[in-house]
Amino acid sequence: MRRGQSVAGGLAGAAACALLVFSALIASARPSAAQDMTYLSLGTGAVNGVYFPIGRAICRLFNQTAAPLTARCGVESTPGSAYNMMKLRDSELEFAIVQSDTASDAFAGRGSFAGRPQPSLRFVASLYPELITIIARAGTGIGSFDDLRRKRLNIGVLGSGSRTTWGALADAAGWAAADQPVLSELKPDVALTALCKDQIDAVFLLVGHPSAVVRKALDACDTRIVPVAGAAIDRLAAAVPHFQTGTVPATAYGLPADLPSFGVRTVLVTSAGMGDDIVHAMTRAILLNVDDLRRSHPALADLTPQQMMKDTIVAPLHPGALRAYRELGLTN
Repeated sequence: MRRGQSVAGGLAGAAACALLVFSALIASARPSAAQDMTYLSLGTGAVNGVYFPIGRAICRLFNQTAAPLTARCGVESTPGSAYNMMKLRDSELEFAIVQSDTASDAFAGRGSFAGRPQPSLRFVASLYPELITIIARAGTGIGSFDDLRRKRLNIGVLGSGSRTTWGALADAAGWAAADQPVLSELKPDVALTALCKDQIDAVFLLVGHPSAVVRKALDACDTRIVPVAGAAIDRLAAAVPHFQTGTVPATAYGLPADLPSFGVRTVLVTSAGMGDDIVHAMTRAILLNVDDLRRSHPALADLTPQQMMKDTIVAPLHPGALRAYRELGLTN
């Protein structure tokens, strides 16, 4: 009896082993979806910022419409534009949302990218305007851009686009060394706390409006948005094509009137090595679903397919994106 049980057990074990071997052979003969899938990382910004929800919406639209391409898009939170450009250069990101001035400087190898040009950078789409927004605490005497002289100013963390833009603006201002603001490099939430505690006098931001960060700053303590205008602003806007004048809308924050400012565009970029079919699918997903994308954040309220072609000056247009624009009659 014991021998019969042993034989039966051996036969059962052999059968199970054979089944496992057969299953493994079938599995090895069948292509693996995970192996065939191409995963695309889209670099954005802070989770509580504007880039992140917009990037998430772009990836969702791509993933919904990119079939039969075996590619999936995932969003990555990052410190911001300058960081995204470096990671795109190092092939650690496939797509990135960045400021147009940062992209232009990276492509040409100037400013903070001096000596490290990225000639492989390619433009995909323009998304929305970002304006310089200076928030000052009441009682600091800051009522204009020039009043920032010798004040304590936060310009953002290393790797952020706002920090890069401040460098260009400070150069255009031409202030003497004794007049330069005392700079700090805090994250927005930390900077707002420091502002209300009288540890700094003002915060320098580059954001799309309406902005949750700006709204929080205005509600946190007695603060105000400072108009950004003057000779230095005019010189910079005239000299650099990707800088554009604009206004902080009064309706966004219950202000008495719109406030003058200037800024850049937020753009979607990739590299020349990214496949034409993938970039075509990404661009087409946005173009055909603009209404859906607009709902991802109020900063995109005025986005149209025609505006997506704006600011191609930052870098050459990727051939895959060009194909999508041509199919919809947006370019020759």
